[in-house]
Order: sequence, then C-alpha cells, then structure tokens
Amino acid sequence: MRFLISRTPCFVLLFSALSFSAIAQKDNNNNYLDSSSNWSLHYQFTTIVQGHTGFRGAGYVGRNTLSDLPDTTLSVTTTLFVGRRLWKGAGLYLNPEIAGGRGVGHRDPSAPYDETLYNAAVGLGGFPNGESFRIGSAKPAVYVARFYMEQVFALPGAQPENIESEANHVKQQRPDARVVITAGKFSVADIFDNNRYSHDPRTQFMNWSLMSYGAWDYPANTRGYTWGLALEYVRPAYELRVAYSLMPKTANGGVLDWNVGQSGGLTVELESRYRLLKQPGTVRLLGFRNTSKAPHYADATQRLLTGTYNPDRPYIIYGDQYGGVKYGFGLSLEQPLARNSGLFARVSWNDGKTATWAFTEIDRSLAVGAFLAGHAWGRPEDALGIAGVVNGLSPEHVAFLNAGGVAFMLGDGRLPNYQTEQILEAFYKTRLTRTLFLTADYQLIDNPGYNGDRGPVNLFAIRTHVEF
Repeated sequence: MRFLISRTPCFVLLFSALSFSAIAQKDNNNNYLDSSSNWSLHYQFTTIVQGHTGFRGAGYVGRNTLSDLPDTTLSVTTTLFVGRRLWKGAGLYLNPEIAGGRGVGHRDPSAPYDETLYNAAVGLGGFPNGESFRIGSAKPAVYVARFYMEQVFALPGAQPENIESEANHVKQQRPDARVVITAGKFSVADIFDNNRYSHDPRTQFMNWSLMSYGAWDYPANTRGYTWGLALEYVRPAYELRVAYSLMPKTANGGVLDWNVGQSGGLTVELESRYRLLKQPGTVRLLGFRNTSKAPHYADATQRLLTGTYNPDRPYIIYGDQYGGVKYGFGLSLEQPLARNSGLFARVSWNDGKTATWAFTEIDRSLAVGAFLAGHAWGRPEDALGIAGVVNGLSPEHVAFLNAGGVAFMLGDGRLPNYQTEQILEAFYKTRLTRTLFLTADYQLIDNPGYNGDRGPVNLFAIRTHVEF
C-alpha cells in the first residue's frame, strides 16, 4: 500500500503534463483545439451489505474456516475514471480508487466479537462478494487502480464505429478492424473474458466464480490489478489478444514481482462471433501460463507430513524459489436472446499441481446462467439474473488441505469429506434514479470450502451502486 500511495502524486503529475500537451494541439488553421471533447470523466460508488445465517458446521475448524455463526459485513469501493485523448488513436487513463470493509470470513467462536479477530474473505473457493479483497485491514485505503496508455491503429479497409464516452473510453470514432496496444497498470480481466452478461460484480453477479473463469489464476495483486503489456488484433468476425503481466511476489500478495525473467503471467485469447437462431453469439477460448515462486502442493504436503513445514512462514504462501508453473484453459459462451438479455456459460481448468498464486482456490469450474433485462415488464433498466456454478479442486490440492494445509483462502484443518462446491446465485437490479441502482442478491453455497461436512450457507446482500 505504501508503494502505491507514495507514487500517486507522480502518476498525477505525469498525467497532467501529458494532458496539457494534448490540450495545446492545433488544427490545420493553426487554431488551438477545444479540448472538452477529448476528456472522459466518470465515477462509480458501490456498497455491498452481505450476511449469512448460521449453518451446519463440522467437528473441526482451521484458520480459514468460514464461520458458521451468523455474520454481516460491509464493503465499499469508489472509483474516479479519468481519460484523456492524446493524439490519433491514443488515450491515457487514470483510476484513483478507495476501498474498505471486508467480506465474510473466519473468527474464533470462543472469543468475544472483535473485528480484528476476523480472517476476511476466506473459507470459500467461489467467494460471494466480488468487491471485497484478501487484505489485512478493513479500513478504507486510497490507491491507484489503473494507470495505462492505449494506442489504436486502424487496419486496411477498416470502417469507423462510434464509441460513446464511458468509463475508460473517450467519445470518438474507432476503426472496426484494428490493432490495440495497452501498457501500464490495469486489470487483466478488463481485456480478457469480457462476457457481457457475467463480468462486473458492481452491476451483475457478485460471486468471484461468476466474474470470470473460476480456474483462471489471473495475474494480479490482492486488489486485482497488475502492470503489463497487452496486444489485441480485432476484426469484425474475430479477435485475438495476448498479454504478459506481473505476478505477485507471494500468494495473493500486494507487492508485484518485477523479476520478469522468472515471474509473470502469459494470457492468450481467441474470440469469435457466430449466429444461432438469427442471433449473434460469441465464443472465447483462453489459455494461460503463469510462472512464479508458487510451490507444488505435493511438496508442501510432504513437508507437512514430515514436520518440516514452517507455520510462521507458510511454504504454500511464500515459496522459496522460482520455477513454479501453473497453466490452464477456459471456454466462454454468450448467446443473446433479446435486447440486452441472454444466456452464458463458462468452463475452466488448471493443472492444479502448483499452488494458486493470485486469484482464488478453484482448479475446475463450470458456470451457466441467464441475464434478463426488464424490457418484458416495462422496466428496461432493471435486470434479473440467475446462475449456477460447480467448483472443484485437483487431487493434489485436496491432499494438501486434508493434511492440515492452510493457503490464503482455504484451510479447515483437514478435509476428509471433499465435495465439489456448488453455488446458486440470483439477483434483481432496479434503477431508482438516473444514476442510482439497487440490487437484492441471494446466494446458496453447498459444501463451502469443498467440505462436505459443512453447510449449506444462505447469503443475502443489498448492493447500492451509483455511476455517472
């Protein structure tokens, strides 16, 4: 956190300098251009109040066991999206952000209630609040979420398409056939797996395994951002994109590893359009390969069984040498049914031998669902969503947890009755004013943390979202 805050003034100064140079551009008659249309300024504020009732526990608990006592939590994020067009095809974007609060997690049931006794955002693979993070403090913190530059090059024969001003987009005409280069700090999930019905926990489904591929250990710090370089080749019928970005130094850590020769994440995605029943659909195929200090689960399990595992510096969190490789695949479908409504599905898999290092502890995942806009009942800005998810772990991952292993999300002390984690999520979002949306959300999670001796868990949430 100190790293981000200390450099924020530098980012702002650099952004201002580049913006001033862009303002000073002249037209062909040597007149200074009006820069008002070259800016994009947007804002969002999201709060989620979420809680669960008491549920069936087990006769054993670990450091990351989801508390079976009733619990209510609050998370808050607010983001400023500033964009500036620099020259033809180029834009610079800065997103200062504030986040605070916590997600549901673990606390010692024998101790008095104390916020500091919680391990927040633990106990589940498919965590229920996409706006909460695995951080050590619930206090609001200021940081730079995104700071990147984008350059677009038109391909031969490209036709212009109008792009309206929105978050991290300046109003402009963009070629429909193009090459896009993005460099800086961003979320890899901004660029990959942009499923229109299940991608944004601020306006759509909230569960982590519905934001993106559950088994994609996408490169990011604990808040979901990284530094990287992405290249996109876009044609009207298909798109190809590739990115290389930084991995964290430790599992789900806040500090990124700049040793790019031995640590980093390579992501590749092919996106193609098709038509079914006269409706255009989209299919995406994603592959990834991450390198880091992440150790093998089998090695960590052996250390646990032989008594050579240091609980004060967990091997599964810190590793001790480079060379850990994690790879996997994802397939995503979206099929429109009507205006702003459609079906979606995702399936993802990773090798499950190397420890999860960035996102969440899911090695296999299948998700299907529907997103329905309110045109049919006379409220076009409202939306109804329902989805189901099945998450699983690799045999090596299960063996580690059953031996008493604790990673950054899971750890019940043992896992003698492994079962897939099964999730049902349903929500209704309504627009109260031009800028204010209110969402009621329900999630039912069976076998929380893949533990067949616990659950099911009923979670209820109210989400307030402001955007303009």
